[in-house]
Amino acid sequence: MANFILKFPIRGINKSRLPDEQPEATSPDMNNMRPFDVLDDRVRGGQRPGMKKRYSERVENPDTGFGPIIGMCEVSVTEL
Repeated sequence: MANFILKFPIRGINKSRLPDEQPEATSPDMNNMRPFDVLDDRVRGGQRPGMKKRYSERVENPDTGFGPIIGMCEVSVTEL
């Protein structure tokens, strides 16, 4: 197996080239990412914060009473 260095895409998205010809430190596809950690003020990649609260009420874990949301999904039901 070949070893290679995979650099975090701190220069953002670049869709002008084929994936094999990407400029250094760019990516052809990213979602909700930022190159700088806000808390530590350093380059290491981080998740973009939300623009506003999705729900005004507090969402709780039924087992512990608190904690992060692990997953969300949308379900559509069609009566036949």
